[in-house]
Amino acid sequence: MYKDILLPVDLNDPSSWKKALPTALKMADAFDARMHIMTVAPDFQLPMLSHFFPDNFEESAMDEMNRKLHEFVAENVPADRKVQHIVTDGAVYEAILLMAEKVNADLIIMSSHRPEMRGYLLGPNAARVVRHGKCSVMVVRDN
Repeated sequence: MYKDILLPVDLNDPSSWKKALPTALKMADAFDARMHIMTVAPDFQLPMLSHFFPDNFEESAMDEMNRKLHEFVAENVPADRKVQHIVTDGAVYEAILLMAEKVNADLIIMSSHRPEMRGYLLGPNAARVVRHGKCSVMVVRDN
């Protein structure tokens, strides 16, 4: 039923993967699906931010995030599981939606927590992915 599962994680926030990762692994096993684990860096190209960073900062930051994502997968995913490691930048929900299309994901599994009042006004990333995604989205509550 599912061939490509995309799992977005925030490497600085374990609640973004503590429950979603085991769910993704079970679904991948059940359907013999490929796993794509991604993380999203801040968008360093924003005009109001770009002049604050030294030359090549974005490239070195992306390299460091890639290293950390590989460490994360090595520590949390069984060694025999093949995983595509993806590091991208931009707005979180937009990056997830773009990557889902790029890897032909037919399922996105992501964590969500109960939104604070500002979440109701701005819309959390999970809600935006569910609303605008072109594939199935499984939202796993972290609490």
